[in-house]
Amino acid sequence: MQTELSARSNRRLVRLVTESPIASVISDPRLPDNPIIACNQAFCDLTGYLAAQVVGRNCWFLSGPATEPWLSEEIRRGVRAHTPVLVEILNYKRSGQPFRNAVLVAPIYDEEDQLLYFLGSQVEIDAGAATPSSMRRIRAAEMVKALSPRQGQVLKRVAQGLLNKQIAADLGLAEKTVKMHRAILMERLALRTTADLIRLAVEAGL
Repeated sequence: MQTELSARSNRRLVRLVTESPIASVISDPRLPDNPIIACNQAFCDLTGYLAAQVVGRNCWFLSGPATEPWLSEEIRRGVRAHTPVLVEILNYKRSGQPFRNAVLVAPIYDEEDQLLYFLGSQVEIDAGAATPSSMRRIRAAEMVKALSPRQGQVLKRVAQGLLNKQIAADLGLAEKTVKMHRAILMERLALRTTADLIRLAVEAGL
């Protein structure tokens, strides 16, 4: 039964990545060096690497000579504390070309509140754009402000990596009600996957 539940969780998490239009990966902190276990085509298109060259490696393989060490450490702190973190860092594509990358790393938990995986997503930032971080965060905050208080509570817990059952227990709701709120959130925010929902919540500062 436990194996069946694990298999379902793995399939759900792979869909979380593959169905997102945002470059995304899933890593497994239970394995040595927290390796990537799945990535989507958007990530391959962004970085120039094939999936076979990505899976099994730690996400730090995108770092290079000018990658900011203080931002790398900020990501490491988030991973150690199991908290979502969003930074804009210089990374390198397979060709060696540097690019400014808005990186989100967020924990995903199982039904027993144990850390299961980390979700990582990347958005390339146009070097010529004016204050891209501020504009993106302002837009996300405005979208979140338009939500009802209960939807905001659900969204915050989704960003923390909690599953429907955990959110329901935390808020004193039925799991069916949480699923309804998540569906409404996806529709109102015009998002396709939970990965996109998590990213927007973190950008909004939740």
